[in-house]
Amino acid sequence: MSHGGDTRSTKLVRRPQHGGVLLGLAGGMLVVAAGFMGGYYVLGTRSEANAATVPAHTSEPVKPTTSAAPAGSLEALLANEVEVVVAGGTQRMTWAELGIEIDAAEAARSPSTDLAALAAKGALPVRLDREKAGAALVQLKAKRDKAPINAYLDLEARLIHDDQPGKAVDVFGSLPRIAAAARQGAPKVELQIVAVPATVTKATIGIDDISAVLGHYETKFPVVDRDRNFNLKLAASKVNGFVMKPGEEWSFNATVGERSQKMGYKVAHVITAGEMVDGLAGGTCQISTTLFGAAFFAGLDIVKTTNHSRPSTYTPLGFDATVVWPDTDLKLKNPYDFPVVLRYVVANGEAKVEVLGKKRPYDKVVFERKVLEETPFGSEERLDEEMPLDQTSLDQAGFNGFLLERFRKFYKGGKVVKTNKWQVRYKPVTEYIRRGTNPDPEAKMPEIKEPHGPKMPKSDTFTMAQ
Repeated sequence: MSHGGDTRSTKLVRRPQHGGVLLGLAGGMLVVAAGFMGGYYVLGTRSEANAATVPAHTSEPVKPTTSAAPAGSLEALLANEVEVVVAGGTQRMTWAELGIEIDAAEAARSPSTDLAALAAKGALPVRLDREKAGAALVQLKAKRDKAPINAYLDLEARLIHDDQPGKAVDVFGSLPRIAAAARQGAPKVELQIVAVPATVTKATIGIDDISAVLGHYETKFPVVDRDRNFNLKLAASKVNGFVMKPGEEWSFNATVGERSQKMGYKVAHVITAGEMVDGLAGGTCQISTTLFGAAFFAGLDIVKTTNHSRPSTYTPLGFDATVVWPDTDLKLKNPYDFPVVLRYVVANGEAKVEVLGKKRPYDKVVFERKVLEETPFGSEERLDEEMPLDQTSLDQAGFNGFLLERFRKFYKGGKVVKTNKWQVRYKPVTEYIRRGTNPDPEAKMPEIKEPHGPKMPKSDTFTMAQ
């Protein structure tokens, strides 16, 4: 993917796709046309000529006899079933159903009525109705063609399923075979079968090994907030199955796209100017943060990240990544010489990310956090004309500001072989107190909800490892 997100790597295909194929061979059509483009005739047998020489005194007309036997036998032949070999096995059909009909003109010209002898020479007086035969083969294809199976990733089982070509009847290529088999009176006809390639192969997926988990991370969310949960699942679905090629830079905003109402996002809790409010696409930052955590431990390069204006409740202080369309982005890069794929699952109150590929070249990856500065939070009062006089409630809990150092340390053979370092700053979160100004003794306090906010860190240092 380019830095600006103009192109995308291959997205996961998880389900095989099927499709019918109608193939024609122009050369075959011309050959068949040369042999079968005679007109359609409704002719009597050669005995019709004899009828003109019947004596005048004959009281009853004389029925034709010369071609009665072969014509009747040919009609019986057309009603016989033949074994048709198709892509998915065999099918029994009559010659008539396959578009074969008696060629009366050729039957009249034939010097022999011995059908067995004519069949041995491939000279039975029959012809192919191409339109009827084509229609029959199209119906046969719909029932018996074997569709290709696309290659796809089973991220849960960490397996790559290979593609399988399909098999299909070549309608126009099969017509000469039907005509030739019918003129021989053959008990079986093998249709022209062609291979149908899958549209998605291992090569187009772009990854050949997803057996190892390079890094993973999960966060929790309340299942009762349906709109926010919907946003979580919608954003995660854009990320799930994304393959990052070696050396490729990946953009959250370019992949997930615009978070707007027309794209299906709903209004839910978001952090704006340090305060928790309702906003469109609330919850998307939890998707980016969880992905950041998995990428951190997988050893992917953190090209661009921005922490929230206030700490998040679902991840440790200093271990978050906010995104805002279109300017605030999370950008990652695959530093390995092999591709990786992102697996994202949002269900049952948990958002889970795995980075899958070949085995990670590090024994351990460690997140360390150290507090450098702490700034006390301030407090503001909001007056409420409906609340009883001098009664208070807490709208938003305050939270101190912090300046942190964040480290990522890579271990191999028990030793640190590489270290990344960032500075992370959180501004103090203002405490908002609501105070009543209503002197009416009958005024009642509204229902007070416990303010939602992060907990203060218990220590200046913190460590996680995978």
